[in-house]
Amino acid sequence: MKSLQLILSNPRYFGPAWVFASLNILFGTWAIYIPTVKETLHIDKSELGIAIFFLSLGVFTVFPFASTIINRVGVGKATWYGVLCSCAAAMLPLLAPTYYTLMAGLFLFGASNGFTDIAMNTLVTEVEKKDKAKFMSAAHGFFSLGGVLAGLGSFLIGPFDNPVLHMAMAAVLVLVVNLLFYKKYILIVAATIEKEPFSLRLFKPFLLLGLISFIAMGSEGAIVDWSGLYLKEISIAPETLWGAGFLGFQITMTLGRFLGDGISAKVGSIKMVAFGTLLVLGGYTLVLTTNMYLAILGFALCGLGFSVMVPEVFRIGGNVKGVESSQGVSFIAGTGYAGFLCAPPILGQIADNSSLVSCFWVLLFCALFILGATLFLQQQKK
Repeated sequence: MKSLQLILSNPRYFGPAWVFASLNILFGTWAIYIPTVKETLHIDKSELGIAIFFLSLGVFTVFPFASTIINRVGVGKATWYGVLCSCAAAMLPLLAPTYYTLMAGLFLFGASNGFTDIAMNTLVTEVEKKDKAKFMSAAHGFFSLGGVLAGLGSFLIGPFDNPVLHMAMAAVLVLVVNLLFYKKYILIVAATIEKEPFSLRLFKPFLLLGLISFIAMGSEGAIVDWSGLYLKEISIAPETLWGAGFLGFQITMTLGRFLGDGISAKVGSIKMVAFGTLLVLGGYTLVLTTNMYLAILGFALCGLGFSVMVPEVFRIGGNVKGVESSQGVSFIAGTGYAGFLCAPPILGQIADNSSLVSCFWVLLFCALFILGATLFLQQQKK
């Protein structure tokens, strides 16, 4: 919890951490109004899926040139501009009068969020370098906290009955708090490094880091999407416990991110990812017993393991010698989002053709790959 205390006691660290929370407050508020948008525009599930694809397309479109913009304007300014763009773009999907303007609005919202995501992770990487402090994992904990705040905001749906007003209130909350703290980080620029030409020596660790990010974020998405159905159909849990796996996963994910920096400072990022993977393997083992209570415990254990993986991979990617931190973060973010988007439908096909149990066997073997990758990275480090 040392990094959480650091964030809460120092505006220099709270400012960047609040950007993480901001992004999920805006995204979470949009997410709770998806059914409303579907009904308002009279679109079916297939059309809604295509519209949401444009949000993802916006995220991926910005990745190739985000690092160039961040380096040109400065990582602090880029983060602030990203917050402003995300707040403005968050309003667009709920204001869309037609299906096609919905797609355009979601594309811009996705692009703004993708840019802000890269900027804020690069910002934390640079602050960690300059201050020799670790708070990346806790900053990702604030992202999870933002989702919790957005979820609590769902209680406003009834009283307000106005999605645009609700989103405007969320955007104002985000902006007001950022206005109080953005001056603490806006002047931060990425440290100048001596860039090295492309080589396999540089590409190998990035390939492994990218694959770890792809699997970790893909697995997170799979558990979010499939844990309830697994408890319902495989563990034959009562209806009141269908969401217990997801809840346990989210709670331990948030807790692990607030605890992760202190442990990472002692053991190092690579060993931290390996330790997280061992927890995930233990979690999958419990899930695969199909026992209801053990499966719920297994999902919670997976949340604890995955909580440290993505923050640590961002930290490693942002500190590769000879590569600008923004480029490293962009690559890790791109592969991670690809996994988050691709894994659930791929596993859905496996579930249709085999069973949900087979899906979690696949995820277990993917976790074994991460463990092997950490061993290789540790050897390369020596």
